[in-house]
Amino acid sequence: MTLFDERRQAILDRQAPLATRMRPRALEEFVGQEKLVGRGRVVRRMIETDHLHSMILWGPPGSGKTTLAQLISRVTSSHFVELSAVTSGVRDIRREAEEARHRIGSTSTRTILFVDEIHRFSKSQQDALLPHVEAGTFILIGATTENPSFEVIAPLLSRTRVYTMEPLTDDDMNRIIEGALSDLERGLASANPVLDDDARSFLLTTANGDARSVLNALEVAVEGATIDNGYRTITVELVEQAIEKRARYDRLGDMHYDTISAFIKSVRASDPDAAIYYLARMIDAGEDPLFIARRLVILAAEDIGLANPNGLAVAVAAQQAVSFVGMPEGRIPLAEATIFLASAPKSNSAYMAIDKALALVRQTKDEPVPMHLRNAPTRLMEDLGYGKNYQYPHSEPGNFVRVENLPDGVRGSRFYEPGNLGAERQIGERLQIWWGERYGIEPENR
Repeated sequence: MTLFDERRQAILDRQAPLATRMRPRALEEFVGQEKLVGRGRVVRRMIETDHLHSMILWGPPGSGKTTLAQLISRVTSSHFVELSAVTSGVRDIRREAEEARHRIGSTSTRTILFVDEIHRFSKSQQDALLPHVEAGTFILIGATTENPSFEVIAPLLSRTRVYTMEPLTDDDMNRIIEGALSDLERGLASANPVLDDDARSFLLTTANGDARSVLNALEVAVEGATIDNGYRTITVELVEQAIEKRARYDRLGDMHYDTISAFIKSVRASDPDAAIYYLARMIDAGEDPLFIARRLVILAAEDIGLANPNGLAVAVAAQQAVSFVGMPEGRIPLAEATIFLASAPKSNSAYMAIDKALALVRQTKDEPVPMHLRNAPTRLMEDLGYGKNYQYPHSEPGNFVRVENLPDGVRGSRFYEPGNLGAERQIGERLQIWWGERYGIEPENR
């Protein structure tokens, strides 16, 4: 690096955002991710023993992926190159691979190639990384907020190790805040900031475990604070103006699937409070309300089912209401349906019955429909026995006729198992009266 380069870098460092200035320069300064970089942990040992391998760092925004990659490079004295998957392509990968080969040959310096948002690389771009990772031309460190199982091609995934990074805890975030407020060289200490307790609490809540978000908001709030007796007091109002509330919910990403899964399973678990919480999370993040309504309709049929047949009617009504009134009022019928379904008795008997029947249909040949169940619209069909011996249930006592209606090849099969909750208990009792042994009661005990 030339003297000019050093001077330029020094100016950039002073002018850089607080989140960049406060990046840790040693492992001891790194906050959070104790499971990975705590003393004796796997990534820490890898760094300290200088036994590097290619890896994918998977975690939410602001959890320290870029910072950890830079620290690995600094501690192991490797040359660090950063590519953005948004702006880089195959040509950039080939160029960096060629320079990495030259570097290792001329100075014995290893190269770490850091690819931010690696999930945005196309298949061909990820393919271009493969031979260089396999040959060890460079150590690849990819960062992603999306599940690598879905977003990184299998050959590349098999040549790297995936390390999961968690959102920072409130304790972690407080350490970062205190560091920024007290650091004279890189932080905000020269401005004499005072962060009141309410503002701190609000900052922690809205930052969602994102260190970059909390530092950016803190910097803007300090700049906007009024000086009083030499101090700048940071209030909730200042933080509200400064913070960029970035919900980590992504309608095309993991948070989308995790949240809808939590919503469904909370309804299934008969927990209306948890269900309504996850509903609120989705609504607040801008989820398509009709997507939520469709899930409620499926839930009503799959998980409430015959224990309360009104559940499906309520769910369909909610879908119709949302389509009719739109948002934000549509949140109300969605909430009503969510609470109704979560509070209802549960049965998956209809879901289980159709899947069991489908399995049998796919495992057996198409058995002839019994003659008594066939229609006989022509004389020929009648002569062939179509409809023969059919007994019309409405002409019989109790509107019921006990007769075998399954084809001979699957006769005696049982698909529907009535539950014993809600309305389905009555259904089960009625079927026992009608069908006796098929539903658990011998004919003489009917």
